[in-house]
Amino acid sequence: MNQFAKNTSQSPKKAISSSKPKSHIDWPKFPDWDGDFSENINGVPNVSGSEKILKQTTQDNSHPVFLPESGIDFGRIRSACAIALHMHQPLIPAGSGDLSTAEIISNLKYMWDNQYIGDNHNAPVFHWCYKRIGEFIPQLVNEGKQPRVMLEYSGTLLYGLRQMGLHDVLDHLKTITLVHDYRRTIEWLGCPWGHAVAPSTPVQDYRLHVLAWRHYFAAIFGIEALSRVRGFSPSEMALPNHPDVAYEFVKTLKECGYQWVLVQEHTVEQPENGQLSNRPHIPHRLTCRNSYGETVSIIAIIKTQGSDTKLVAQMQPFYEAKSLNCWELAGKKIPPLVTQIADGENGGVMMNEFPSKFFEAINESSGSDTPFMNVTEYLEHLFAMGFKEEDFPVVQPVMQKRLWSRFTPGDGPEKMASTIEELKKEDHQFHVEGGSWTNDISWVKGYENVLGPMEKVSSLFNEKAIKAQIPTNEHRYRNALFHLMSSQTSCYRYWGQGLWTDYGKEICRRASDILTYDF
Repeated sequence: MNQFAKNTSQSPKKAISSSKPKSHIDWPKFPDWDGDFSENINGVPNVSGSEKILKQTTQDNSHPVFLPESGIDFGRIRSACAIALHMHQPLIPAGSGDLSTAEIISNLKYMWDNQYIGDNHNAPVFHWCYKRIGEFIPQLVNEGKQPRVMLEYSGTLLYGLRQMGLHDVLDHLKTITLVHDYRRTIEWLGCPWGHAVAPSTPVQDYRLHVLAWRHYFAAIFGIEALSRVRGFSPSEMALPNHPDVAYEFVKTLKECGYQWVLVQEHTVEQPENGQLSNRPHIPHRLTCRNSYGETVSIIAIIKTQGSDTKLVAQMQPFYEAKSLNCWELAGKKIPPLVTQIADGENGGVMMNEFPSKFFEAINESSGSDTPFMNVTEYLEHLFAMGFKEEDFPVVQPVMQKRLWSRFTPGDGPEKMASTIEELKKEDHQFHVEGGSWTNDISWVKGYENVLGPMEKVSSLFNEKAIKAQIPTNEHRYRNALFHLMSSQTSCYRYWGQGLWTDYGKEICRRASDILTYDF
């Protein structure tokens, strides 16, 4: 899917205005001042309108946020581990029997109200999983231990929890995020608001997801808490490998103030040989070039192995880290960091075994030479040692070496598109749809019946809202954006056919109606 060539009306060889980068994509119209940080505005989640205020939180993110209170004697440890819990529930039109008029609710609420169907009896357990880390952290800290955990909650989940009235979950999360004694133990990771997968989501929409999550997080936890969000977790660990899409992905993260991104080990390669990194437990630098020759980079933390919840539930990263010793980087010894992320609520092992194993591992690791650490905390210790981003080895999205061997950066999107087609004809395994932990699943192929309506709504939103420069704090803009993002959740691709496809199409229809009749 080339999101650039089809929209390029001029040859890349022609002169392009120096006032804009060659890959320029229009931004919406951000109001000069809109300090309304209510969670919901006129019945719609607060996902836009205060972009200029939030931008201030990214102006100077070089100062450390965890280092002053870390409490880890970094100079004496030989290894460390980091775990992240990914939490998500989509929004679905299922508030009544008629799909065309049903209220858009959390899938968790549907499960809760229909516990006699299938696995819906897990709804109360899911509820506990979403808040239990807010119970575990205070207990461990008050016992003198050093717990660490990274949290990634989609915007649709956070909105759905509030909509359901599950205020206890958000109250527990606020406690560990805002109370001074606990906040050093928690690192929130940014993510796309609607759990959109980067390879198959139009780049301008993906940027809106990233901005929207920051809006909604600030509305719940405050701007100061948002200023401490330095890392980003892509939905499904899906990293685009089309050069133009990957470039815009990293550019979006950098412009939104993120310092590092979590990537799956099989989605990146070493540019010199096209092979996987041979030292995945040290920070890397993800460098992306586009067809115009522009380059952008960001720190990449490599998540190893697959997406089996047992890896985190049974504390595999900790036990792997215990077997490692310091590695050399740029002439200095540093402790490797074993990093894993998994669903925080799915599967019997995560539901039932995580609590006891988490307590066991934290008790054993606290004060040891293999502690739990959060990624930004770890990076801040490296920076304090004098390391810079340029010291980290370079990786690029997978399969790009083969493309760069045939294509010269700067030749433009049309030439790149033809080169990609040549490589596809030569090798059916070559693709530029992106990679994720689901290596056997394409996030594009086979989902045309969903992507078709999504792309039409995306185009309509771009025409009616972005190009028309509708202010992002207007209700019609916010309402259309809410529906657009809700329709782009990965669930409507992952499940393929049937009712979930119908859900996605229905939300697209509503977004289209809003854009047609309210603009």
